[in-house]
Amino acid sequence: MIGAEAIVKCLEKENTEVIFGYSGVAIDPFWNKILYTDIKTVLIRTEQNAAHCASGYARISGKVGVCAVTSGPGATNLITGIATAYADSIPLIAITGQVNSDMIGSDVFQEADITGAVESFVKYSYLIRDVNDIPKVFKEAFYIASTGRKGPVLIDIPFDIQTAELDDKFVYPETISMRSYKPTVKGNMVQIKKVIKEVEKAKRPIICVGGGVHLSGATKELVKFAELNDVPVVSTMMGIGAMPDDHPLYFGMVGNNGKAFANRAMNESDLLLMVGARVADRAVNRPDLITENKVMIHIDVDPAEIGKNVGPTIPLVGDIKHIFTDILENDDNADDHSDWVETLRRYREEMRTDRAPAAEGYVDPEIFIKTLSRTMKNDAIYVADVGQNQIWSCAYHIVKHGRFLTSGGMGTMGYSIPAAMGAKIADPGKQVVVVVGDGAFQMSMMELATMRQYGIRAKIVVMNNGFLGMVREHQHYAYNDNYSMVELKGDPDLSYLSKAYGMDYTKVDGNSDLGKALEEFLSNDDLSLMEVMVDPMALTR
Repeated sequence: MIGAEAIVKCLEKENTEVIFGYSGVAIDPFWNKILYTDIKTVLIRTEQNAAHCASGYARISGKVGVCAVTSGPGATNLITGIATAYADSIPLIAITGQVNSDMIGSDVFQEADITGAVESFVKYSYLIRDVNDIPKVFKEAFYIASTGRKGPVLIDIPFDIQTAELDDKFVYPETISMRSYKPTVKGNMVQIKKVIKEVEKAKRPIICVGGGVHLSGATKELVKFAELNDVPVVSTMMGIGAMPDDHPLYFGMVGNNGKAFANRAMNESDLLLMVGARVADRAVNRPDLITENKVMIHIDVDPAEIGKNVGPTIPLVGDIKHIFTDILENDDNADDHSDWVETLRRYREEMRTDRAPAAEGYVDPEIFIKTLSRTMKNDAIYVADVGQNQIWSCAYHIVKHGRFLTSGGMGTMGYSIPAAMGAKIADPGKQVVVVVGDGAFQMSMMELATMRQYGIRAKIVVMNNGFLGMVREHQHYAYNDNYSMVELKGDPDLSYLSKAYGMDYTKVDGNSDLGKALEEFLSNDDLSLMEVMVDPMALTR
């Protein structure tokens, strides 16, 4: 068995179903051997999107996403996708081809020190120097990526290692034990009992959920805990969807672009349970304010996040699903916080704001996204890109029993289309809808060819305002409408572009008959594009 066959065998042992990637000489031995397996391969059109595809696949399947590219520019192009996954704790295995082992360090054609380049964006990285190490490395890599705080692991494999023969028969390790890596799963029972007591004592408790709840698969346990104890819930951007929007205990997204009443709820609470959230600046820009005069409980699988931005009263390290399971087993008293919940409902009504109506000839973003949400299937997957479309999506998309995906920590434009491709492959029966701005669309529109090639049927909504809208909005406030490098002149005609890729095309430029247009747009499972004309001067609020 040669190294390339061993790599494929490792992936089969990990039940890998699909690999997203791009070919090249330095990775060709691997791509050649994968032909003889049942693993599906998807040839994307630019390497960054291989990682985004793997990310979308991982987030919906609950498995580790896998991508593979060649050396040099192939590997360096992958970095943005790896960094995006790292920021949002998405489990990935990134395989990169490398020049021959004896040439590393001599600046030969398409050599890049990719393990050094990604050092700050991966949980771990490997440069394989001995073909016999392949089984052990892959076992460790999948374990590291999928446990503790999940994230990407890079494996760099020189060409000669892929073609070299293993000394012995291939043996994939059954178990793994790494002395330097032992993530905590079970929460400390003493701390868990403290949490239960504090919830019982609290008059105004609130739960703020982050993306860690989704990654742990703990949404059911979270909802059960909130309902049992009558505790209201808010979320960070990555936590959207942990509780349905219409749940009586859910009060929206917090942060700079969140709901004012959700932020007020956090500020006025006397007990804050921060669950699977990093307490980063977009969600909490004044950590000192949210901890003032309250008990702060921070639950996270990553001990490095607890106390990094705000000091908790009760730190609790462990997997969220395990922790909430233990809490529910030990908490047999249903608490009543109905007065507090009613106060928050009053705040929501009193602090509700209305957007100014859209100008004639343009679509109102709020009306559009709310109508789109209501028309989508209950379990649909909504993938938002980055920019004004993301903020509008967070504010107005109605999550029922589906998922909301976006790039949170890194805020990577162009994420939505490839992430949607991975999500659709992970669950082909689900309706997948992309909402993307015209700027971000042009960063990944080459993947329409990939979608056509592999029959990946998602619905793509392009919100077209002719600008890099979020930056234009910043320049509106910060530079008194002195705009620079934000106007998108020369945009393609999307009606012709759709025709080129064999897609159905719809254009809407007003709010009338919006419901009918969206029903027709979503009525089938074909790959379709809708262009939504938005006022170039529209603001997020």
